[in-house]
Amino acid sequence: MELEFVPLLGIQRDLYRLPRGRERFEAYLHAMVDSRTGDLALPLVDMNPMGKEHLPPLLDRLLALDAETVGAVATAAAQPATADVSGAFRVGLVVSDDARGGWTDRCCSELGHRFDGGALYKRGWIVGVLWTSETPSKAGVRHEVLTSIHRLARIRRRGPATTIAAMLEQEGEAMAAAGCDEPALDPDDLAYTREIIEPHLAASDRPTVVACLYGDEAARHLGYRPLGFSPRAGLALALDAARRRRVGPS
Repeated sequence: MELEFVPLLGIQRDLYRLPRGRERFEAYLHAMVDSRTGDLALPLVDMNPMGKEHLPPLLDRLLALDAETVGAVATAAAQPATADVSGAFRVGLVVSDDARGGWTDRCCSELGHRFDGGALYKRGWIVGVLWTSETPSKAGVRHEVLTSIHRLARIRRRGPATTIAAMLEQEGEAMAAAGCDEPALDPDDLAYTREIIEPHLAASDRPTVVACLYGDEAARHLGYRPLGFSPRAGLALALDAARRRRVGPS
């Protein structure tokens, strides 16, 4: 893939300088939508334009961390490993408000980010999502950018993931390629998760996907039946399995 990092955090910070209300929302739409074509100009869909007072300090912290430079370096680092994949893509960072905004449900938004990014990919964008519920860090920025790039590379090599088995493989490979070490479970919980997820690997329905990947708490929150999983258990299992595959037989 041909990859170009595009700074977006400063644009988001400038939008939050505007009064919370109609003026900011219209500025948000103006920044996001191409006035000539009516199509997407910048991938700010995950941003909460009505975000409250907690968002400007978070963006200030990310800018102070030089998160855009971290993202640019990570993008350049991913280029050799994705050189076999066709296409040119711009890469950017967007802050999603899962802490204090009714705009965003973390589980639903993250599922869309991981498995339903086709609209952005079609427009030549790869977005790394940073969550307001998480403490900003350079490592977090790097991991998110790299995971997002390697996710698309896997999709273009193998096609979209439609079953839980394929979702686990896709996300595990992307996170491992990015050098992630979280989410993680202790060995007993990993063994338990590996056993109870087995009957569900061919499933693709949303309630089962949510429970298996994100755990019982997320399932209950969305009104789905819990299946006995710890928080983010399926994702932790996926990362562990992918890291083991990369190391090879001991």
